[in-house]
Amino acid sequence: MENTRQISEQQLKVIRESVDIVDIISGYIPLVSKGKSFFGVCPFHDDHSPSMSVSREKQIYRCFSCGAGGNVFTFVMNYENINFLDAVKLIAEKAGIPLQLQEYSAPRQKKFETYYEIYDLAHKFYQNNINTAMGKDAKSYLTNRGLGSDVIKEFEIGLSLKNAEMLTKLLQKKEYSAKELVKTGLVNENEKGLHDVFYNRIMFPLWNLEGKVVGFSGRIYQNQDTAKYVNTKETDAFKKGELLYNYHRAKNEARKVGQVIVMEGFMDVIRAYTIGVTNVVATMGTAVTKNQALLLKRMAKEVILCFDGDEAGAKATMACSNELLKIGVTPKIVRLEEQLDPDEYILKYGKNQFCRKLENPIQVMDFKLDYLKQKKDFNNGQDVTVYIRQVLTELEKMDDPVLKELTIQKLSSETHLDPTFLKSQMKKPEDTPVHVEKKEVTTKQNKYQQAEKNLIYYMLISPEVIQLYQKHITYMPTKIYRMLAIQIACYYKDYKFISVADFMTSIQNDETMCNALNEILKLDLKEEYTLEQIMDYIKTIHEYGIQFQCKRFQEMMQTEIDPMKKAEIGQKIIELRKSEMIR
Repeated sequence: MENTRQISEQQLKVIRESVDIVDIISGYIPLVSKGKSFFGVCPFHDDHSPSMSVSREKQIYRCFSCGAGGNVFTFVMNYENINFLDAVKLIAEKAGIPLQLQEYSAPRQKKFETYYEIYDLAHKFYQNNINTAMGKDAKSYLTNRGLGSDVIKEFEIGLSLKNAEMLTKLLQKKEYSAKELVKTGLVNENEKGLHDVFYNRIMFPLWNLEGKVVGFSGRIYQNQDTAKYVNTKETDAFKKGELLYNYHRAKNEARKVGQVIVMEGFMDVIRAYTIGVTNVVATMGTAVTKNQALLLKRMAKEVILCFDGDEAGAKATMACSNELLKIGVTPKIVRLEEQLDPDEYILKYGKNQFCRKLENPIQVMDFKLDYLKQKKDFNNGQDVTVYIRQVLTELEKMDDPVLKELTIQKLSSETHLDPTFLKSQMKKPEDTPVHVEKKEVTTKQNKYQQAEKNLIYYMLISPEVIQLYQKHITYMPTKIYRMLAIQIACYYKDYKFISVADFMTSIQNDETMCNALNEILKLDLKEEYTLEQIMDYIKTIHEYGIQFQCKRFQEMMQTEIDPMKKAEIGQKIIELRKSEMIR
């Protein structure tokens, strides 16, 4: 247990009701009004057509493709990648409401708690080291590279010492098991026992999206004949493909200026900070994943790729731009001369020249044209044919008709082929395989589960249905629906009203229950109901209970030897079936 802060349910209700979910979400993504609802392209999956519905009446949103859903707090949490309390604070600030906080005890989030504790101890250990006499050489090395004390402090740079057992011994004193330490990627085990993975290296912490340390990158600084960088292995808490280096610092500035700059390495990001470029993140040298592309899409409208200036950097730019194009983002490109990376370029040419590069990025198709021309002999018909085919293939990935037309004109000028002919060689939309969004796989619902879900749907709308549930239902067959119905009834008892948006807030810590609620909301039943309709759901649920009891008694009869007891069980089955007929 730990001391934390909670906002009362009443205060949460006031904050939620002080804003309109349509206004808040439209500040992140464009929404279009259609009937009673608003629709937009879902930011939480690879969405090309508006599949997210936002209800002003219910103050909730849901995506019909990926299943994302919730209230205004949920949306801000997921879009901003922040926790619930921070989302509430952000909404309260927008509404101009001062928060009234009260102390309370709550269970800690346990999922990666041990990892976070160990990384935090290691982080403090490394930071302390660099500020001692033993860190003098490392600090001098960083200073000589243009990274002064302010940068060391800002990026929390530390030092692992030459003794390869110091961190291990420190962590063992805290009573962490060998298994726990090895799983973090900070400690190795061999025939001689446990020892530090990182030693005699400058340590750069790596953070998750919330700003918690989840790994490290250690760099040599005394010209040892070893790998230049050693990085923490992937763990349950550290998955490179789901993170962007410096995301937690850069997200606010990126949204403020409407632009995010993407680099490959963390040293590039740190160097950019030294010249005041702070809307910058890094992929940490890995191929950009769909998850990372979606993060970039949510950070800013304009994405600039500024990767290393060598062939590998060009290849990475090509791959990253295609990943972004898949989710509807058309990036711009900065290419650096002399095969320099951003860190080297800034050191050599300075702030002004680098910033001019950022201010004048090239269009993605101009970059692709240059990239695809490499090693092509334009006096060779075969090479020209391959080039044309490659460019047209890349154009087929583009949604922007203006950019397509400009590129066709450039390609026509280069190859002396008629633009109309070039267009005719592109695949027409009807020739392209239709992208079918993967739906959530669900098991076929039987009539009892459907009755449970329908009843809960109307419990969320009407106090009358909640009262009918309380009067007639003693047991619901499906555990998650049973728990959800109980929670709704308890919420109504406590607050004397029911609101889907507010109820969502009350269960936001229970992922299973939230998923079940979203599943029920996707039913999209008519708001109006009849008493006969509700009683029919209740009758169906009762029917399940009777059939369950009958089945249980039949199994008892099969194992019972005593004829008298067997007859008694048979009579109970008859009575149950009679009660079912009466209903």
